[in-house]
Amino acid sequence: MSIPQKVKQEVARLRKQIDKHNHLYYTEGAPQIPDADYDELMSRLQFLEEEYSLITPDSPTQRVGSAPQGEFREVIHEQPMLSLDKVSDAKALTDFESRIQKRIDSDGPLVYSCEPKIDGVAVSLLYEQGVLVRGATRGDGVKGEDITHNVKTIRNIPLVVDGLKKVAAFEVRGEIFLSKQGFLRLNQKAEVAGSKIFVNPRNTAAGAVRQLDSRNTSKIPLQMYCYSVGRVDGLQLPEQLDATFALLEKLGLPVNPDRATCKGISKSLDYCMALLDKRESLAYEIDGAVIKVNERGLQEELGTNVRSPRWAMAYKFPAEEKSTRVLSVDFQVGRTGTITPVARLEPVFVGGVTVSNTTLHNMDEIARLGLHIGDKVIVRRAGDVIPKVVKVIESARNKKGSAIKVPDKCPACDSPVEKEGVLFKCSAGIICPAQRKESIRHFASRTALDIEGLGNKLVEQLVDGGVLQNVADIFTLDTATIADLDRMGQKSAENLANAIEKSKQTTLPRFLYALGIREVGEATAQGLANYFGNIAAIIEADVVQLEAVPDVGPIVAQHIATFFDNTENLKLIDALQASGVKWPDIEVSAAEQPLTGQTYVLTGTLEQLTRNEAKAQLIALGAKVAGSVSRNTDCVVAGPGAGSKLEKAEELNIEVIDEEEFLQRLKQLSP
Repeated sequence: MSIPQKVKQEVARLRKQIDKHNHLYYTEGAPQIPDADYDELMSRLQFLEEEYSLITPDSPTQRVGSAPQGEFREVIHEQPMLSLDKVSDAKALTDFESRIQKRIDSDGPLVYSCEPKIDGVAVSLLYEQGVLVRGATRGDGVKGEDITHNVKTIRNIPLVVDGLKKVAAFEVRGEIFLSKQGFLRLNQKAEVAGSKIFVNPRNTAAGAVRQLDSRNTSKIPLQMYCYSVGRVDGLQLPEQLDATFALLEKLGLPVNPDRATCKGISKSLDYCMALLDKRESLAYEIDGAVIKVNERGLQEELGTNVRSPRWAMAYKFPAEEKSTRVLSVDFQVGRTGTITPVARLEPVFVGGVTVSNTTLHNMDEIARLGLHIGDKVIVRRAGDVIPKVVKVIESARNKKGSAIKVPDKCPACDSPVEKEGVLFKCSAGIICPAQRKESIRHFASRTALDIEGLGNKLVEQLVDGGVLQNVADIFTLDTATIADLDRMGQKSAENLANAIEKSKQTTLPRFLYALGIREVGEATAQGLANYFGNIAAIIEADVVQLEAVPDVGPIVAQHIATFFDNTENLKLIDALQASGVKWPDIEVSAAEQPLTGQTYVLTGTLEQLTRNEAKAQLIALGAKVAGSVSRNTDCVVAGPGAGSKLEKAEELNIEVIDEEEFLQRLKQLSP
């Protein structure tokens, strides 16, 4: 088909106009036309491209998203995407330079490339012959997820880089983020539409890049700044990082305009302080600055630790603090019945998020603060840390401010409240609606009975509708009942019914963990199963017998005994077994297990076993599995991405094995 010249000219003109408005909107933050006018330009371009088969990879229309992906594909980073070590004071930053000087045997000041540490999502972009062929998340640094379909919707990421058309491969790494203005506009639109309000820029960006449907991602005004170069094949990079940034900028790749080159760590610290001063005025959220050795050759000489480069450091800014007022205090009931005070605050924007409530943890914390309703307080938040009331700065006590008192009755079921140490608990147990929902969620969770499809929203609906009174009722659900629920199709109903049926075949450790006995986690459940072998023996055991189980102390033993002394809990277990839930008993051997008395630590990513599977096998062989490395550790199993635990093991000269050696050891020791 012959394409009229005027159509080609109009397409070229529309692309140029849209690219210009994308730059003004997403990079400059200064849009010149209303959204409706922009949409008209885009619609016209889409029509012409489809009508005359003029779609090209670099067209703005390729950013509007496509049909949902089935799943995220795994991406292996040829060069690991390392994390950064962090410091938060001047001395630690000076020590960083001193370590470098000692390693290179020089006391002269070094040149550093400094840039803001954006609070976003780390990604890798791969261009081949100048065409964007892959976008991937950082993941664990070794393995990430393919998010190419979402990356292509980001307006300031070029789909084609003309200056790289002769380069076989060019990988850039950077941070995807949502600007403050973009976040504000997004929530303004959500408010008008009556849809969900987004919590904060970072979480919104993280959720957007992991959408299976890129049409949803395209609605979020994401941006990216490049901060490093990875794999390069067919191009000689400059020897300095600042020159590399200049090259990226020349190529049309987005780089941070607030970067600087500084001679010596003192000047770098000055940069950090200046950045902190203008933090509020920046267009994006930051939580610090990044200082990197500018010379690429020196970077290579310094090398890396297991998880971080020796030539770079993140200087973390202090937690953000703002003042606000406590309007009221509510009490919430958790899965195990713990009643927690929650402060309702005058909304305040702190640490990148609007905070309107925060936990007060327990009554001891309230007493420590001397907190009353009506007090003016300091709220602190940094990054993803939960907001915290740290200080009362204006007490309402002398202005008839109300004292905070624990309710006598449970807020969820009106049952009596009991004190247990510093905690207050609902005495009702499973009949309490708040505990009922949480108990069912826990029972169905992946590490318990693993009922795929029985998620939080569905549990809420089933409990609120009176369909589920306890966990045994799960096994009365059939396809017809499930299909009648809101937003539940026939296929989803069949899948859930099949998952429920499949979950009936379980193991004793999983079943014990699923019961939600206080302080009985996966490891303790495995220990109980290994020691007693069957549920009847556990039910009959007294506190003394329970304390004989490795790692079960007097408090946990009492929790277990109390649970099985409760006739309602025993009725529940009988009902579950009557519903078809079953498991094989475990043969109990009087002989000592091959790893009895040994302590193992798991770190990094295991590729052939899940962390829980590895832990269960170790416990079955008599080992204790600890969460941290100490002089009492006998062996560390280290997978890709292992970090500080591996470093500490090497410092203490503790045995370290990889997953292959670990699997061989399990095979040799297993009966």
